[in-house]
Amino acid sequence: MSAEKDELLQAVELTLAGEWDAAHELVQPYEDDATAAWIHAVLHKLEGDLGNARYWYRRAGRMERVADEPRAELAAIQAELRS
Repeated sequence: MSAEKDELLQAVELTLAGEWDAAHELVQPYEDDATAAWIHAVLHKLEGDLGNARYWYRRAGRMERVADEPRAELAAIQAELRS
């Protein structure tokens, strides 16, 4: 697994643990990566910043996930990164 995937998985785990700032710092360097953008979207959704979340959902190509429950999304992201 690449260092990027490792860091993105770590960002998901940090998000699940409520460590949103640390997760945010891990995804920022990968803002051009669709999976990192998806994580970024979930982080902003959890923070209640839905406008910013929608921006990141568009960047991730995941607008269909806007209304999804964040934990379910994070599980889907984990599965995608591990495949």
